[in-house]
Amino acid sequence: MKKIYVILFSALAVVTGKAQNKFNLLVGTYTNKCQSNGIYVYEFNAASGDFKLKSSSENVISPSYLSVSANNKFVYAVNENGTQSAVSAFGFDSASGKLKFLNTNDALGADPCHLINDDKNVIVANYSGGNIVVYKKNADGSISTVQQLIQHEGKGPNVARQEKAHVHQVVFSPDKKFVLSNDLGLDKVFIYKYNPSSKNEILTLKGSVDVKPGSGPRHLTFSKDGKFVYLVQELDGTLTSFSYDKTGVLKVIAETSILPQGFKGGTGAAAIKISPDGNFLYLTDRVDANAISVYKIQKNGSLELVEQQSTLGKGPRDFAIDPTGNYLLVGHQYTNDIVIFKRDKTTGKLTDTGKRIELCSPVGLVFTKI
Repeated sequence: MKKIYVILFSALAVVTGKAQNKFNLLVGTYTNKCQSNGIYVYEFNAASGDFKLKSSSENVISPSYLSVSANNKFVYAVNENGTQSAVSAFGFDSASGKLKFLNTNDALGADPCHLINDDKNVIVANYSGGNIVVYKKNADGSISTVQQLIQHEGKGPNVARQEKAHVHQVVFSPDKKFVLSNDLGLDKVFIYKYNPSSKNEILTLKGSVDVKPGSGPRHLTFSKDGKFVYLVQELDGTLTSFSYDKTGVLKVIAETSILPQGFKGGTGAAAIKISPDGNFLYLTDRVDANAISVYKIQKNGSLELVEQQSTLGKGPRDFAIDPTGNYLLVGHQYTNDIVIFKRDKTTGKLTDTGKRIELCSPVGLVFTKI
């Protein structure tokens, strides 16, 4: 009898192990430059790097960035479409990968470029509108009309790119007590107190932190222990490190450049992510660089450059690391593919697998469980 239990346990362990290696990869795309259905769902095998298309949305306009609910049952997308921009909600069947359109509402700001959600709210950054908008979640996962709008005002020294506010991201603090927001136009990171149950004062301003004039803050990420924040600045390739405490206080502690010595081309830093084990920081740079940088995170939060290499495409707008940490996938907006790199978990270094997901203008990549 004992032997039978051992066999059954072993079989269960094998099945569970296989299941844990397979994830859904959701990809948001631009739909105005080439043929795209909008959102694509792939099954990704984190043991082999293999993938297969499961499903896609239908006739969704430029769902460039996506946010999946914690229960894996809903997907929220920005519809980046100038002054006609919107935000949409979808039901999500993780087994089949199928998306069911629920509803859409006006973004009340041009070109939404990033969003987050929890069980009560969906919070969106409008780039060209220079504002943040908050939607309440309905019981069925759909979204309300905008319940709060926060308008940023001002400009920066870069006349071409900082002529007004450009909100580029919204991020929950690890304890969900605050929302941080980067404004490329104002060279500021704003810290908002988060009041999830409030009707129309969900976000209240706590303060802001200035970064280097003309640098253009784009995206940030928290260290795994929540004590540090790393921000990449789009306009000049600056990488800024902050200390962070649970009262929502952000302090600049270090600055470096992601540009190789002597680099003279155009730069456009894009995405920044930390490996699942918290040991490595990755970030992409576009325009002429089209590179990804790898940094080792030291115990004191400082960064040590490991390597910089080509992303093997043009316009690495976003990337994602699978939950096991085995692979890093880079989406190229202009060469219409996702390049699959193998990750060395010990060194953080990346190796091209030769595998490519071909699709129109991939912009946002998100892994979820199946």
